[in-house]
Amino acid sequence: MSPASKARRKSNTEKSAQPKLIRMLIVDDHPIVRRGLVAMLSQEPDMKVVAEAENFHDALEAIKQHPLDVAIIDLTLEGIGGLELVKQVRITNPELHLLVLSMHDESLYAERVLRAGARGYIMKQEGTDRLITAIRTILRGEIYVSERMASRMLGSIVGGRSSDSRMPLDRLSDRELEVFELLGKGMGTRQVAERLCVSIKTIESHREHIKLKLQLKNASELIQHATQWVLSDGQSNSDTAAS
Repeated sequence: MSPASKARRKSNTEKSAQPKLIRMLIVDDHPIVRRGLVAMLSQEPDMKVVAEAENFHDALEAIKQHPLDVAIIDLTLEGIGGLELVKQVRITNPELHLLVLSMHDESLYAERVLRAGARGYIMKQEGTDRLITAIRTILRGEIYVSERMASRMLGSIVGGRSSDSRMPLDRLSDRELEVFELLGKGMGTRQVAERLCVSIKTIESHREHIKLKLQLKNASELIQHATQWVLSDGQSNSDTAAS
């Protein structure tokens, strides 16, 4: 074999030995969070963040511009939220693996994001190793949720959970839950409408549906329950991080 042939063969062998690069998009409206994720993921030799986005529209544009394997998406985005982004990407780019990384308790959101088309759900309080595991799990074609959440979901299937036995907030649609959360954060109807890019009349309709589904008598009860839920959700996340 000639020296040139040996060199080519060595080069091809080295290329084949190199792991396939996992190209990723990070969608989060906090620059500090994005930078932290980039630094974290860059430590893996086969992972590279090739694009970042802070909102729904920037994310869709990034997906058009870059070949991607995984998109890591936060639920809480300015304007159209992460859940709607998951639904849209599942339609336009069904081959793209979607992982939701959120501060919210998975007990309420994990099933929603899986139904929307994501392949996994992980809370931001989890360690680096869990995030890496989640990415590799969904790339194998599997679903990633915590062991606790997986057990709960299996229990629901085996037990044949009825609509009456669900948590009250499970009765809300994805958009109604989003409105409920924003109300709990102190936003008025007009602010919520501007945040979600819809009309005030639409938000008023959502408020009425939420009151009906949660059996709340008036607007005061609605705001009270929404505020209590936001506070308890944040406390739950803090407890999870401390445990």
